[in-house]
Amino acid sequence: MKLSKATIFTLLLILSIASVALALSIGSVMNADAAIIYQLRLPRVLAAFAVGGLLAMSGSLLQVLTRNPLAEPSVIGVSGGASVGALAVLMLGGAGTIWVAGGAWLGAVIVMLLLWVLVGGYATHPSRLLLAGVMIATGCGAISTLMITFASHVAMPGMIHWLMGDLDSILSLQAVSAILVIWLLVLVVVWRLAPKIHLLQLGTDKAITLGVDVVPLQWGMVFLAALSAAAAVSVAGSIGFVGLLVPHILRGFIIKDHGPDQTFLLPASAFLGGSFLVLSDMVARTIIAPSQLPVGVITALIGVPSFLWILSRFKEWNS
Repeated sequence: MKLSKATIFTLLLILSIASVALALSIGSVMNADAAIIYQLRLPRVLAAFAVGGLLAMSGSLLQVLTRNPLAEPSVIGVSGGASVGALAVLMLGGAGTIWVAGGAWLGAVIVMLLLWVLVGGYATHPSRLLLAGVMIATGCGAISTLMITFASHVAMPGMIHWLMGDLDSILSLQAVSAILVIWLLVLVVVWRLAPKIHLLQLGTDKAITLGVDVVPLQWGMVFLAALSAAAAVSVAGSIGFVGLLVPHILRGFIIKDHGPDQTFLLPASAFLGGSFLVLSDMVARTIIAPSQLPVGVITALIGVPSFLWILSRFKEWNS
């Protein structure tokens, strides 16, 4: 049965609302009162939705920019830089969401500046950006390992737990407001740029012929992808597979009937990514209640078999 893009988008909106409502109603405490739902579950669920949406949009942007279906937020090293910054704060004894988030942001900005120096005037060559990002990400991974190795026995458990990806540091709606604003701003900008990005996937030369100012658009995509990844990592740590899996799920269900339409795929990823992480986090905090699992473990356990199934199911993908 062929569904229109409007119908699919409406279903995604319904899924988003349903996933949030379900996550609010289910937890380690049965028959939770209003205080538990408002003070504990609601901030975490909203943060999960925003983080998931940002990671998915970042992955979608990078897959178009690099023309690589395996690209995800960590591919340009921004997630790795944010991780190093946050781990440095934890290693030095810093506590609290604000300090860790500040360290993550600083690490992400440093990586963005380093990419600018390395790639500079070569924005029209996505392979150069991809290679530089992979090398930076590898270096950040090595630095993170060294930091954990030399960390004190007090700081080490928190650092390892943070690297797995976790949302249990979200304590209030005020702490969530910033990530929600970033999610909305990125969504609006991506929505406006989506028609040009759709032309960019046809090739640089053809996009220029069709009137697209390619270099500013590509750097805008780099900035949006980096901003999204850094914001997500600063709040929830290193969470994998969302930015890789969600864009492919969307392509699998629309590419046969509608083609790789970025005017649909990019904004739709904000909602499917949010729903995916909300449901994953719900599983993480309830499956062994009252104990909790890092949500990054759940996304990996879901992501690996799901991605393999998608590859076998939709063999016609070529973009």
